[in-house]
Amino acid sequence: MAAVRAVESGERSAAEFFAEPKPAPRPRRAAPAARPGGPGGPQAVPGGGPVAVPEGVTALLAEGGAPAALGTALVETFGEGAEEVLRADPWELLAVPGVAPKQADGFARALLGPEGGPGDERRCRALAVWLLERAALSGHTVLGPQALAEGLARYGVPDAETAVGEAIDAGAVLAFEDAGEEAPAAGAAGTGSTVAGEEEEEGERPVRLLVGLERHALAEESLAEGLARLSSTFAPPGEEEAVRWEEAAGRAPGPSAAELVRAAARGGLVAHTGGEAARAEPAALVAAARALGLRAYAAAHSEDGRRRLAELLDTEGGGGGGRSDGQDGDGPDGGMGPAAVTVDGLLAGREGPGHDEEGAYALDLLAVLDAPQLDAERATMLVEAVPDGARLVLSGDPHLLGSAGAGQVLADLLAARVCPQVVSRTPDPGPVGELVSGIGIGELNQVEAPGREVVIVPVRDAAEAVHRTVQLVADSVPRALGVPAELTQVITPGHGGAAGTRVLNAALKERLNPGPGRFGGFDPGDRVAHSPAPGHTALGTVVSGDEEGLRLDCSGRAVTVPRERVARTVRHGWAITAHQAVGTRWPAAVVVLPGDAVPALNRAWVYTAFGRGERHLSVVHGVDQALPRAVERIPAPERTTRLRTLLRAQAAQAAPSPETAD
Repeated sequence: MAAVRAVESGERSAAEFFAEPKPAPRPRRAAPAARPGGPGGPQAVPGGGPVAVPEGVTALLAEGGAPAALGTALVETFGEGAEEVLRADPWELLAVPGVAPKQADGFARALLGPEGGPGDERRCRALAVWLLERAALSGHTVLGPQALAEGLARYGVPDAETAVGEAIDAGAVLAFEDAGEEAPAAGAAGTGSTVAGEEEEEGERPVRLLVGLERHALAEESLAEGLARLSSTFAPPGEEEAVRWEEAAGRAPGPSAAELVRAAARGGLVAHTGGEAARAEPAALVAAARALGLRAYAAAHSEDGRRRLAELLDTEGGGGGGRSDGQDGDGPDGGMGPAAVTVDGLLAGREGPGHDEEGAYALDLLAVLDAPQLDAERATMLVEAVPDGARLVLSGDPHLLGSAGAGQVLADLLAARVCPQVVSRTPDPGPVGELVSGIGIGELNQVEAPGREVVIVPVRDAAEAVHRTVQLVADSVPRALGVPAELTQVITPGHGGAAGTRVLNAALKERLNPGPGRFGGFDPGDRVAHSPAPGHTALGTVVSGDEEGLRLDCSGRAVTVPRERVARTVRHGWAITAHQAVGTRWPAAVVVLPGDAVPALNRAWVYTAFGRGERHLSVVHGVDQALPRAVERIPAPERTTRLRTLLRAQAAQAAPSPETAD
């Protein structure tokens, strides 16, 4: 459309768009910008003023019977043209976070009258996009067309299969043919369907149809290309440099660390897996690379992970300590600045090496820890900024809960087998480590805990679970183990329910920091979880509040949350979910399993939650045999993605033909 307008206005010649393009060098990369509400969003503009809602938008909401409070979110979603967008298609209201189909239907009926029926093409398109966005929250980048049609049928779409085709024809969703590894069950939720009318020949992989949103498709395709680029542009070290790398491997603190150093010496892309103790191995690699004079950095998912990584790097002499803002400094890092950063800080440009003249990161090696927490879009932003010829190591624990966004980057990279893989043999120490390691392979074992490192607290109902949790945090753990309440974290499966985060936080606040909630329900000293976007949770403490918003201290970083965003993005944080806790550890953790938590339990959830305590784990246990059953029989739900297929296709293109090999 931009091209058509340019030609019609005379600004450009039609020949420009039809002439054969000349071969061009690889495009100059710009520094990755933070997405609205994403990494660095609210922090980048602290204390930003309230969003101005035009009178036309307010009037439109009133006409459609929608609450005026939606005005801010509408303008944030659609900009100044929000009124025009919704008058043309009222179901676009579904694009606003928190709006459900029932609400959008009521809004559309109020504006359109009888014309706004359940089969309206605009409604079908908006619902298809909404369902795919909902699937992305469960990690899927694509769905099978049958799964999407079933979702549309649940919301009253008359001919759901036809509606899927119309959404594809309209460009609202994209269709893909994917050469799967095996034929999926027809109509299985989240899977594709074998192409109709095609018979599978013996020895050929079936082709499945998939549908998805453009942004997820572009992210996975760009990510596959970026990872293939790093592999193809890497030049193996010369003889003298190879000797130096081998000497560095010989100085590594253990055999797994030595294996990782050797793998990174020989390849531009390496995958590394292991538990908490294995985090020392990429730290040892970064320290070794810095000792060789390379610009090497390691990125963690959370600020706590960055701090622990910095401690490991200091131990290895890799310059991990000091400031986390990416500024250069003197010391053992050779003037390159701190080696330990956070992924969000790196993406937002707050931390790390800065960018070179081409817009790429000024580095030679980047080790990304907590790689299972990378969704496809953030991973793409990261990989696109890694320069040609640099080394990238994706490291993490594959047993943990996956990313809050769409994709499973490390799992797909491991499954594609397109790069060297190093599996750590370093066990996690202590009774908690022994317990969690068993859970990772589907075994819930009793462990010896002479120092009360693991304690099981049986409860009969949710009320008792809340009472015992408060007692553990406020009394038992501080008295028996010397761990204060502020260093003990409560973890529960969900926000709702009789023992979810809302109920637990209310009880813990009353005991630990009672107050009237004078700043939008919060008081100075309250522990909070700030989530400006799905998958981006920063834990902190309330400092104060004023007309500009709620002022927080998030691991030493000052954050001001504007008043209109507090209710949507800030919760009390004495109790959080396991998804919010990923990437962070505390001296003590209390995991609450009330009876209504059974449907949420699976092996990945239990593994993640139980592994958040460094020295102590208390389990408030009210689910009886559902806990061992979840560990033994219920792995993490499957995610439907395209990345592994795209990676294999890239590898096949890069492989030399038999004639070339000869």
